[in-house]
Amino acid sequence: MKLKTKNLLTLAELSPKEFVGLIDESIKLKKELKKGGNKPLLKNKTLTMIFQKPSTRTRVSFEIGMSQLGGYAVNLSSNDMQLSRGESVEDTAKTLSRYTDCIMARVYDHDLLEKLSQHATIPVINGLSDAFHPCQILADFMTIKEKKKKLQGIKIAWVGDGNNVCNSMIYGAALSGASMSIATPKGFEPDKKTVKEAQKSTKIKLTTDPIAAAKNADVVVTDTYSSIHNDDPKRIKKFLPKYQVNPKLMKSANKDAIFMHCLPAKRDQEVTSSVIDGPQSVIWDEAENRLHTQKALLASLIRA
Repeated sequence: MKLKTKNLLTLAELSPKEFVGLIDESIKLKKELKKGGNKPLLKNKTLTMIFQKPSTRTRVSFEIGMSQLGGYAVNLSSNDMQLSRGESVEDTAKTLSRYTDCIMARVYDHDLLEKLSQHATIPVINGLSDAFHPCQILADFMTIKEKKKKLQGIKIAWVGDGNNVCNSMIYGAALSGASMSIATPKGFEPDKKTVKEAQKSTKIKLTTDPIAAAKNADVVVTDTYSSIHNDDPKRIKKFLPKYQVNPKLMKSANKDAIFMHCLPAKRDQEVTSSVIDGPQSVIWDEAENRLHTQKALLASLIRA
């Protein structure tokens, strides 16, 4: 499948058909890998990965994903690049476009991604920014599809900080026909513009009541309270204990509801260990699926 967009920065670049198509292609690639290996769809293709922030799942899934499809990945930290010595983002984008087939960047400021995409002649993928985390959401919806056998009509309850992952999940819900009930403390709601856009396509409800948000949910999701912030104790106190995913909250969801978390998790803070290690948790399948969705995305953007 070939995407119409050159870049993937938020998920808003995709049509519903493309979004669901990427999920289905990811499931296909996963099955193919288990049967003996993937076809070399990206033979002689190169991915440059830029990391301003630490990474486990994003780096490994992209690097191994390129290898499994016959390509090669180059890892660059900020200190490895002339960006750290004052070279402009524009010049960096133009230079990398002459060497590589795609750029994946994990950055602090989403504006940097916007500049990269504007000046690069090759695709740019958001590997995480302060505003969005689209790659994570592809894996999340792949996991939902595997576990629930559908996306249309699924109710997702988000509990905690309306952060970058939440923003992208809102787009995912709109593209797939799922609905979301989002419970955050006042002042920690997701991006207003993103919510408004998504509400044109699906039901997105904001509340301050986690129990109400989780009622009749098929999927319960949370993330750390400080994923893109410092661990400010004053900030954490605004979430605990009300916005912790624990057995009591999970009982408000459907009996067969699944629990998801993008990881890394701060156990017994945003989620108790009893939930994260419990029978409803699918976090390890979710983490594995980063590999398969990265491959589907890369193949759709840079396959010859």
